[in-house]
Amino acid sequence: MILLQTLSTDSLSAAENLAMGATKQNIGLLDLLIKGGYMMIPLYLLFILAIFIFVERLITLNKASKTSSHLMDQVKVLVQSGQTEKAKILCAGEQTPVANMIAKGIERIGSPLKNIEVAIENVGKIEIYKLEKNLNLLATVSGAAPMIGFLGTVAGMIQAFIAIAQEEGMVSPKLLSEGIYEAMITTAAGLVVGIVAYLGYNFLVSKVSKLVHNMEYSSIEFIDLLQDN
Repeated sequence: MILLQTLSTDSLSAAENLAMGATKQNIGLLDLLIKGGYMMIPLYLLFILAIFIFVERLITLNKASKTSSHLMDQVKVLVQSGQTEKAKILCAGEQTPVANMIAKGIERIGSPLKNIEVAIENVGKIEIYKLEKNLNLLATVSGAAPMIGFLGTVAGMIQAFIAIAQEEGMVSPKLLSEGIYEAMITTAAGLVVGIVAYLGYNFLVSKVSKLVHNMEYSSIEFIDLLQDN
C-alpha cells in the first residue's frame, strides 16, 4: 500500500513537472515578435505597406472591372444612329478604363481610322499605368522583406556569439539557444511578409491582365464598328 502511494505521488510530481515544462516552453506570438529585435521594425512597416497596397489596388481594380456588359451594344446603336453625344454621355457615366477608351474613340469619329486607333491606344496606355500603380512597390516588398529578415538574423547571431565570447567559464546552453532562436525570428518574419506580398502581387497582376484583355477586346470591337460604318 505504501509502495502504491509512493508511486502515485511520484507520478503526480512527474506530471506536474512536465506541465510546468510545457508552460515554460509555450511562448506567445507577441513575445516572439518583441524578442526579434530592432530589425523587426522595418518588417512591421513593410507588412503594413504590403497590406495597404493590396487593399487599395484591389478596390481600384474591382471598380475598374465594373463595366456594363451592355455598354458596347448601346454604343453601337447610338453611333450607328448618329447620336454620338449620347454615346459620350453614356461612356462618361461608366468611369472605367474601357469606357474612357471608347469615349476617346467617339470624340475622334470623323478622323482617319488610323488616328482613332492611335488615340484609343494612347488612352489605353494611360489607363494601364493607372491600373499597375504601386504594383512594382509590392513586388519590391516581397523581395526585400526576406533579405531584411536574414540580415536581422545575421546581426542577431553576431550579438549572440559576442555575448558567448564574453562569458567566463562554461557557456550556458540556455544562453546559446536563446540567442539563436531570437535571431531566427527575423528570418521567419521576413519570409512571412515576403510570401504575403508575393501572393498579393501575383493575384493583382492576374486581375490587371484580365482587365487589359477586356480593354483590348473592346477597342477592337469599337474599331470594327467604325469600319462597318
